[in-house]
Amino acid sequence: MYPEIEPYDQGLLDVGDGNRVYWEVCGNPYGKPVVFLHGGPGGGSSRAHRRLFDPAAYRIVLFDQRGCGRSTPHASDPGVDMSVNTTWHLVADMERLREHLGVDRWQVFGGSWGSTLALAYAESHPDRVAELVLRGVFTVRQRELDWFYGGGAGTLFPELWERVAALAPDGDVIGTYARLLADPDPAVHEPAAVAWSVWEGSTVTLLERPELVAAFAEPRYALAFARIENHYFVHRGWLEEGQLLRDAGKLAGIPGVIVQGRYDVATPAMTAWELHRAWPDSELVVVPDAGHAYDEPGILRALLAATDRFRP
Repeated sequence: MYPEIEPYDQGLLDVGDGNRVYWEVCGNPYGKPVVFLHGGPGGGSSRAHRRLFDPAAYRIVLFDQRGCGRSTPHASDPGVDMSVNTTWHLVADMERLREHLGVDRWQVFGGSWGSTLALAYAESHPDRVAELVLRGVFTVRQRELDWFYGGGAGTLFPELWERVAALAPDGDVIGTYARLLADPDPAVHEPAAVAWSVWEGSTVTLLERPELVAAFAEPRYALAFARIENHYFVHRGWLEEGQLLRDAGKLAGIPGVIVQGRYDVATPAMTAWELHRAWPDSELVVVPDAGHAYDEPGILRALLAATDRFRP
């Protein structure tokens, strides 16, 4: 990865509805604009994400989506209004941030949920997108949710899935966790949040990384992550079934790279393949020895090759 770098500009952007979104810019002030979209939803951005781009060539924009990271209010507060946190609020926030920073067109980089948001944004504002770099493609279709939260992925991780399913004996994991996470009693919502979050942290890498799982288990992070992610999945991302693949024709003329781990359990390769087939200007790079996480060695090499290819 590129060396550690600090932002030269940052702030909290008032996006309405009582929300202020944290943003930062680093790299070359006169470089090619690129915006990084983190996963989750609810995962937040980190210092390491700055290092995916050549700082001499890119004007690197990171932001924390509503309710997570350094944005306010934080969804770990059970009183936060989740009704104003939707896919289309985030798309509008991106446009507001682009205008605030005086950017005409930017490269859009997103992995996992970030790929969902990248596609929703690019299909809504194709004239504002120079390129797309996507990883671990996810489109919030029912079959994708059923795989990860309906026991499909649990066939590979039965000992981990048992802990998640124990709190949803009726089998409706997404619906039951929605009720548990909305319970005002910390004795109810905190264990549910940790169980939901740890399931993801334990399955996103080819080999389990204890330090990553521990980060997903941190109560404040877990509560915001689980509340936001579950809220989005209950509402199917506010997307029609298959909408992002159906509308991939709107990406015509936008070049892009899709990076996919062959053994990605969280977002299996079929969705990346279907997007590649529907988007003629894309290149699909399947990494043979990787899971889902962006910093697995093969995925990281492919992402850096993509951002290097598109730098000016």
